[in-house]
Amino acid sequence: MATPTPQTAPAGGLRERKKQRTRDALIRAALELFTEQGYEATTVDEIAEAVDVSQRTYFRYFANKEDVAFAVQEMVEARFMAELTARPATEAPLTALRSAVMVAWDDIGSAIESVIPVELHMRSYQMIESTPALMAVHLRRSSELEEQIARLIAGREGLDVDADPRPRVLVAAFCGVMRVAGKIWGEGPDCSVASIRELTQSYLDHMAPAIDDDWRTHH
Repeated sequence: MATPTPQTAPAGGLRERKKQRTRDALIRAALELFTEQGYEATTVDEIAEAVDVSQRTYFRYFANKEDVAFAVQEMVEARFMAELTARPATEAPLTALRSAVMVAWDDIGSAIESVIPVELHMRSYQMIESTPALMAVHLRRSSELEEQIARLIAGREGLDVDADPRPRVLVAAFCGVMRVAGKIWGEGPDCSVASIRELTQSYLDHMAPAIDDDWRTHH
C-alpha cells in the first residue's frame, strides 16, 4: 500500500475544511433568510444563491429546508448526548443530566459561534417557535431525543426502560425544565450563551424543590 506523500496528505483535510465552510455558509444564509422573510417564504434556490452554489450542491449537504433549520440545534443536542454518555457511572441520574448540560454549555457557545452568531441562533429559536410547520418538527424531534436520553439513563442505572417508568418520568421533567428555560431566554433581551447557561442553571436548581410534595413550608 502506497504511503501518502507529504504533498498529498493534507488534501483530504483541505477538502473537508472547504466542505465544512460551505455547509456553515448554507446554515447561516438559510437562518438569516428564514428569520428575515419567514421559513415558508424562503426557497432552497434562494439559500443556494445566497452562498453562490447550485441547488444540487445544497442537496449534497441537506435533504430539505427542515434539515438546515435544525442543523445548529442538532449540533447542540449531539454535544449534550456525548457529555451525558461520558458522565461518571456513580452520579445520580438528575446530577448526570444537570452536569452534562452545564458542561455542554461551557463550550457549545464557541461551537455555535463558529457557524453562526449566537444572536442569530436566538432569532432562529424564536422563528421555530412561531412557525407551525417547524414547531411540529421541533416537538417530534424533542420527543425522539427524550426517548434517547431516557434509554441512556436506564442503561446507566441497569433498568429496563419499558418496565420501570422512572427514567422516562425524570427525563420528561428535565426536558420540560430545559424547554421553559429556552423559551424564557428566547423572549428575553440578552442573547448571550452566558445568559441561557445562567437561566438553565437557575431553572434546574429549582427542579428538585418544585417536585417536593410540600411547597408551603419552603417559601
